[in-house]
Amino acid sequence: MSVILQKFPASRLNSRQELISCYQRIRNTSAAICAPLSLGDYQIQSIAETSPPKWHLAHVTWFFETFLLEDFLPNYRPFNPDYSYLFNSYYQTFGGMHPRAKRGLLSRPTVEQVYHYRTEMDKRMLDLLSGIDESQWQKFAFLVTLGLHHEQQHQELLYMDIKHNLWSNPLRPAYLDRPRQLIEISSELQWEQRQGGLVTIGFDADTFAFDNERPRHKVWLEPHRLSSRLVTNAEYQHFIEDGGYERPELWLSDGWCHIRNHQWTSPLYWEKHEDQWHEFTLYGLEALNPAAPVAHVSYYEADAFAHWAGKRLPLEAELERKLLEMPLKGHFSDSGVFHPQAGEGQFYGSLWEWTASPYLAYPGFKPWHGGVGEYNGKFMCNQWILRGGSCITPLDHIRPTYRNFFYPHDRWQFAGIRLAEDL
Repeated sequence: MSVILQKFPASRLNSRQELISCYQRIRNTSAAICAPLSLGDYQIQSIAETSPPKWHLAHVTWFFETFLLEDFLPNYRPFNPDYSYLFNSYYQTFGGMHPRAKRGLLSRPTVEQVYHYRTEMDKRMLDLLSGIDESQWQKFAFLVTLGLHHEQQHQELLYMDIKHNLWSNPLRPAYLDRPRQLIEISSELQWEQRQGGLVTIGFDADTFAFDNERPRHKVWLEPHRLSSRLVTNAEYQHFIEDGGYERPELWLSDGWCHIRNHQWTSPLYWEKHEDQWHEFTLYGLEALNPAAPVAHVSYYEADAFAHWAGKRLPLEAELERKLLEMPLKGHFSDSGVFHPQAGEGQFYGSLWEWTASPYLAYPGFKPWHGGVGEYNGKFMCNQWILRGGSCITPLDHIRPTYRNFFYPHDRWQFAGIRLAEDL
């Protein structure tokens, strides 16, 4: 599988042809991600947090139909009125929805019918992209761009959910054949001293960003140090061997209760066979690479490891200021390698990095108007920020200001650990 690297248009007012090209490329990428699947793989939902690949393909299509076709085409008739109930995710302003935990029970519509839905909606969208009046272009182009970034978020979810679905099979089947050899040497861990003071974070440009990245504002930082790379599997294994999952003094109270109740003793996807650690990847079960970054850890585990190491997790403002200084380069999905590799830097790509910052509104935050206002703002409670992207993030989807967020117990996403410390 290969993904052609191409940036989004520089502004919302760029040419129709550029936006049409982006639309076709990103929509085709979703289908390409699902191409290695068997027909049965499209239907599986291993836990409530995942969704069947078939549902993802239909939901992102429903998004374009609901937020664009229905709004911009007079007297529009839905492709199938029942799809609004089946494939709405959490947009309460659009009515009811099928329960999330039961998406795997939707054997109908079939995979073939879902692809037919996508094909028909793409035809209508491309006609609208070519023919919509200039007086409506600015709003329309913004919503198309939002829909494309929304689909790229679901492309990440497809990789995450496919991985968990296949891991739930005791045969541990592979999604793909590994395209290249593992990098088995990690860089030396170093520390960068960072100055404190009054700094500015947040998005302030005329290109696309989500509403939760705005407005730009001031934040006070204390002097601190950031580690030069992510925590490795070998380093996390030392934490386990030192009784990390058995020492309550290292854990937040909620975290300790959670790991005890769910009997966690290692990161998700780690398995021991004949006293050797293995890790389930999208390439199947492999011997654990000690040099690679530890992946699929929860906020609770990241925080406990930081306490064990005598450090802490970075604040999101600390990471953003670092990201703003760096070129946007890293191990992203465009590389075709869908597992984090050993190396240095790793600020962009590889793994989303847990921060010590809760997901809250920036001062002066205002959600978008209309139904898309439900996109981010209503989740600003009980979740934590991650930064930097991962090996399943498209390069043209990430920004220094991008705020990803998950609940502290979540760990099926591609998340890792960077350490920080106060000076």
